[in-house]
Amino acid sequence: QVQLVESGGGFVQSGGSLRLSCAASGSIFRLRAMGWYRQAPGKQRELVAVMSNTEGTNYADSVKGRFTISRDNAKNTVFLQMNSLKPEDTGVYYCNVEAGTSRYQYWGQGTQVTVSS
Repeated sequence: QVQLVESGGGFVQSGGSLRLSCAASGSIFRLRAMGWYRQAPGKQRELVAVMSNTEGTNYADSVKGRFTISRDNAKNTVFLQMNSLKPEDTGVYYCNVEAGTSRYQYWGQGTQVTVSS
């Protein structure tokens, strides 16, 4: 019974910062990657940042240099530090875990991030 719970979203002005957290509970068998996705209004869900066992860390071009993904293994938590936020960063941010031979994906409920101009 794997559960992912995001927190840290909110309202911020352009240029501000937010730090998202995702706490995972339950056992994850053969974890492959952990990451963050987001979905802006009227757009498809897109990958923001991912930490992969095989490919290391990768960021979407739109957030490179501004966002940082990290993990606290002791607390089984993944973070997303977001700096220099832009209105284009507005959306619902989802924590994601990919695991198993089938590459099964677990999703959090999402946390809203709103950036004003």
